[in-house]
Amino acid sequence: MQQNSHQVIIVGGGHNGLVAACYLAKAGVKTLILEAGSKVGGATVSQKVFKDYDARLSRYSYLVSLLPDQIVRELGLKFETIKRDVASFTPSKLADKEIGLLITTGLVGQTQADFEELTGSNDEFMAWQEFYKDVQKLAEVIAPTMLEKLPTRSELREKVNHKIWDEIMEQPIGRSIEARFKNDLVRGIVLTDGLIGTHTDAHDMPANICFLYHLIGNGEGDWKVPKGGMGALVKELTDLAISLGVEIKTESRVLNIVESNNSYSVTTNSSGTYNSEFVLANCAPQVLAKILGHSEPKSLEGSQVKINMLLKKLPRLKSGQDPRDAFAGTFHFDENYSQLQLAFKQSADGKIPDQIPAEMYCHTLSDTSILSEELVVKGFQTLTLFGLHTPAALFDKDNEGTKQEIKRRLLAQLNQYLLDPIEECLAVAEDGSLCIEVKSPLDLQRDVDLPRGNIFHKDLSMPFREDGTKPSWGVETEYEKIFICGAGAIRGGGVSGIPGHNAAMAVLERL
Repeated sequence: MQQNSHQVIIVGGGHNGLVAACYLAKAGVKTLILEAGSKVGGATVSQKVFKDYDARLSRYSYLVSLLPDQIVRELGLKFETIKRDVASFTPSKLADKEIGLLITTGLVGQTQADFEELTGSNDEFMAWQEFYKDVQKLAEVIAPTMLEKLPTRSELREKVNHKIWDEIMEQPIGRSIEARFKNDLVRGIVLTDGLIGTHTDAHDMPANICFLYHLIGNGEGDWKVPKGGMGALVKELTDLAISLGVEIKTESRVLNIVESNNSYSVTTNSSGTYNSEFVLANCAPQVLAKILGHSEPKSLEGSQVKINMLLKKLPRLKSGQDPRDAFAGTFHFDENYSQLQLAFKQSADGKIPDQIPAEMYCHTLSDTSILSEELVVKGFQTLTLFGLHTPAALFDKDNEGTKQEIKRRLLAQLNQYLLDPIEECLAVAEDGSLCIEVKSPLDLQRDVDLPRGNIFHKDLSMPFREDGTKPSWGVETEYEKIFICGAGAIRGGGVSGIPGHNAAMAVLERL
């Protein structure tokens, strides 16, 4: 084999590229990762966001749902995730009384009483249980197929054999939510899983696909906290890849890929030109198209603002709910169904929503290892907040100004539910500034190459192929030996390793 020649070159060193490299190297395939940044990890990193405090936050990706236990087991990873006892808390008002809906992961404890206080009966609680019991039927069938070649639509439908197939896979999810639930707040909590990262109406199918991917992980759909932060997963994958002989070159942005004599010549901006038989693109399809000299495919743009915070204490709630419970799961505010629908309409019209739907969670209530011992003793916490329906287009004219306006609105909205204004709870840097940062969709494009801030790289796809189409792994491109191994693959999106595994399998099948 010639110098600078490899069997596989992976463009981009995100977690999916590292997963693919590990599988290939375990099979004896000479593999090279070319990473544009100074470090691998992509959006799956932990960083010291506030320089005066020893706290390493999951700056971009933050929770784990779709990572299959099979990948952890096959690669021998010791990476741990922590299951949260609380699924969500949503503050609300009933007449003049401050209340809240606490939903535990096992639907036990305080959950039923909160449903009854909010809605006046047991009906919504029973509807909630029935709906998610039905959704579980989808998850149990689809999850085992995620690391196999794509099943057909008919094959999956036959295995599910339940009315939930039509409700989630064939008709807009808004129709099902409106039919099954009566309460506006409860409807909103259900819909949010269809909106994280997706700018869409409840009656458009992108919400269905987003909802599905949020709830099928490992057949159970639990969103778990990565112990040590997302950087822990990247470090372990990187160490494994290097131990298996994978070569990793950072600060090596790929400029072009040229096909010649059934192989590919890959040129970078700094480390030269490399040859390989196969190329895996651990970058967005739009980035790959640009490298290949093609026009970029169109897709939905990123739709959420992410706000990272370091707190010196958790705020108390007007409802009286223990903040250690309220912030342990997903804390929803201003996410009633009607509020979500109105916010989408306003943002689609190019306006910042009057009320920005938002949700947040506290990593350190589950895992304090991302903080120094001194900060743990002092009671410091982290908070991660997402503002929904804040698409990239809102930031085009004035990114910084729009970020500050949205931050101002979101903190004011949040404070309506708090006894302690959030500004009083934030840690203070040595220069007197508050420890809070805002990342817009445009920042995500600049920082980690997410096109227009789309965390899924492109529009999500249903996890099957249509009847009568060719068998595939869902990673194929128009080039016989170039595969997508990132979030832009079919069954990509989220922190999963699934497209990394599937792209590796597609290569091994052809070697």
